Amino acid sequence: MPPIRHLAFVVNEQKAGAPELAATLIALARTSGASVKHVSTFPIPTGFLKGQDACCVIGGDGTLLGVSREAAREQVPIIGINRGSLGFLTTFSADEARNQFTTLLAGEFQITYRTMLACSTGPGQHDLALNDVLIKDEINSRIVRLEVFADDELVTNYHCDGLIFSTPTGSTAYNLSAGGPLIHPSADVIAMTPICPHTLSNRSIIFREGVKLRVYNCKPDSRLLVAMDGQRNLRVCAESPVEISMAAQRLPLAQRLDYSHFSVVRTKLKWSGGVIDPGGKA
Repeated sequence: MPPIRHLAFVVNEQKAGAPELAATLIALARTSGASVKHVSTFPIPTGFLKGQDACCVIGGDGTLLGVSREAAREQVPIIGINRGSLGFLTTFSADEARNQFTTLLAGEFQITYRTMLACSTGPGQHDLALNDVLIKDEINSRIVRLEVFADDELVTNYHCDGLIFSTPTGSTAYNLSAGGPLIHPSADVIAMTPICPHTLSNRSIIFREGVKLRVYNCKPDSRLLVAMDGQRNLRVCAESPVEISMAAQRLPLAQRLDYSHFSVVRTKLKWSGGVIDPGGKA
């Protein structure tokens, strides 16, 4: 990749060690001759990433999710440095960032493009999500009745606590907790996973790239909540369906040259395909 000459920093100062790490990396960037700008307020200002070669996000996955829409719109690669817990998206550790930052600035990284979801709930109500779109009742204890169409074809009706529409990137988030599948991040699909459905035949459904999904509220006395990446809510206009599709924009995510998705899954989720005996043999 070309060297980074213009670098933005987004720092979650609520995360332990984040301000100190940011100061170290900003100093390294300036020493290398890169111009630097930084912000620690959320949401980040509109246009903050315009003209930048990359954006260094220091925090947790939630911090990165909060920057993803702006980065996708401006096509600015995100370098995610983890100061949170799991760190599925912020894949660089603090030590890796300190040790490898000069080589990152020189362009020694790869970029993967992550699918995002576009969601509309009525006129003027639309947003992007990197992980997932959640549809549920505004009141947590109430069950919803939802009717799902794919390209004008009825899929089925759900009587459940809600529906999760997930990208491959988000498959390791809420979708996984609800029993949904793990999906490789390079797959161009959307997963739909019901939450606690009133049926014994519950299964996730995988939709192809290009599908246009519409979800209708079948309970006139209830109001839906649509949450984008668990951070932002869309108001559902009366009688309007929730429309979901793959977004035209994809998020450019900077990763190490030796990055392995399955290594991250094994490490972060302690995931294994079999039982390992004390001798180390499967």
